[in-house]
Amino acid sequence: MNWLYAVGIILFLLGLMVSIALHELGHLVPAKLFGVKVTQYMVGFGGTAWSRRKGETEYGIKWIPFGGYIRMIGMLPPRPGDDPRKVRSTATGPFQGLIESARDAAQEEVRPGDEDRVFYRKKWWQKVIIMSGGPAMNFVLAFVFFSILLVGIGLPTWAPIVSPDTNTCVIPISEQRTQCAPGDKPTPAAQAGMKPGDKLVTFDGKKIGSWEDATKLIRSHGPGPAKIGIIRDGKPMTLDVTLIAQDRPNLEDPSKIDRNVGFLGVLPTEVMQKQSIGQVIGYMGDLSVRVAGSLLNLPNKMVGVWHAAFSGEERDPEGPVGVVGAGRMGGEILASDLSTEKKIAIFVNLLAGFNLAIGMFNLLPLLPLDGGHIAGGLWEGIKRAYAKIMRRPEPAYVDIAKVLPVTYAVAIVMIIMAGLLVYADLVNPLTLTN
Repeated sequence: MNWLYAVGIILFLLGLMVSIALHELGHLVPAKLFGVKVTQYMVGFGGTAWSRRKGETEYGIKWIPFGGYIRMIGMLPPRPGDDPRKVRSTATGPFQGLIESARDAAQEEVRPGDEDRVFYRKKWWQKVIIMSGGPAMNFVLAFVFFSILLVGIGLPTWAPIVSPDTNTCVIPISEQRTQCAPGDKPTPAAQAGMKPGDKLVTFDGKKIGSWEDATKLIRSHGPGPAKIGIIRDGKPMTLDVTLIAQDRPNLEDPSKIDRNVGFLGVLPTEVMQKQSIGQVIGYMGDLSVRVAGSLLNLPNKMVGVWHAAFSGEERDPEGPVGVVGAGRMGGEILASDLSTEKKIAIFVNLLAGFNLAIGMFNLLPLLPLDGGHIAGGLWEGIKRAYAKIMRRPEPAYVDIAKVLPVTYAVAIVMIIMAGLLVYADLVNPLTLTN
């Protein structure tokens, strides 16, 4: 295995562990602030690799870096009417037994003096803040990573700078070749003495701000003489060129051909263009809409993952990818022939996108996700507000134990999905070329 590939996987896993740790910290801080007793703060699952107790909380790292958790006491309320001093009757029915077993396990963590430190007795808005803290931390991390990417590094864009890969001859679009052949005519740019590195700034007196501007001006001009202002080695110059007519792919739909448009014969140079903080917000907003659409279409996307895993179909580049697949992509990025700047940019973008997706996924109003607990807290707030307006007795706490069978069903589905993604990422992974 290429050592850079291995380093890339390790770096992504470290970034993932930091993201998980901060996600759980987003739950831990408000929980302690509101007086909830937290007995464990763990990054990862499985056996414990390292832990240390500080006060009433055990902090640790587990061997499987695919998640994390904090353990808050009293997540489930006792059964209404229970008297802890008396033995109650045994629950009947598989679901009821499941619910009561979970209640018993939750109550066993509550020690004398902890009655006011249980999660379920906290105010509804405190519950919402505690459970929103994790996804909120993911969004903060995504914003930080996207800011590093867009403001500090920039996004790749085509600049109106003549590329060294520019051909000096006219190759008809119908011919599938990239090299000049004997008898090919020189391009108008070559005839005018244009060189790699020349920056196009004006066309017949009209300002060129982007490669798109240059392309539109050149094509719409058609064949004939024109003056192009350039900057070469920091010095402004004007070149006289005579454009020719050529058939070129349509700018909006490359499968279509534009006939007899103006042709200069230069290729642009890819550069990293830095953005503003405002553009970071817009970029995250647009990406969030796309991620939300993907989450809504997740069942169909998982069908595609199944076919890719077991039928050998091509993976959907817009489909879901698991931790294993993302780690492999991290290794592929570092082992690629890209420039160091582009490697960093793609790697940061991968971590940013992963945090954004995890944050939005956790907001789905399903238990055991954070969004399920948030929904429970909001519902409790609505019930209490309604009771206050109607001058009715204060309602009981929302009892999420009643939906535990659904919770376990959702958890099983999530485990199956995670297992399918791991298998697909191993046998038919998404790559940078997908």
